[in-house]
Amino acid sequence: MSATAIQYISNADGNFTDVVIPIELWREIESERETAYLLKSEAMKQRLLEAKKRQEGVSFDDVCKKLGI
Repeated sequence: MSATAIQYISNADGNFTDVVIPIELWREIESERETAYLLKSEAMKQRLLEAKKRQEGVSFDDVCKKLGI
């Protein structure tokens, strides 16, 4: 992703007021923020580390079928 994909918006005085970024970058930022928030809790940190080590699981399609969605 190139830096030129980021757009800065300024007001009439030339002060930056907003930024437009590609959705992929926004999702990455949101994901990092969510992870940082979850890692603040020691209990959640342990759950995440245990889940990361897990080798088995249920497929997304199977979960959808079980939930009827």
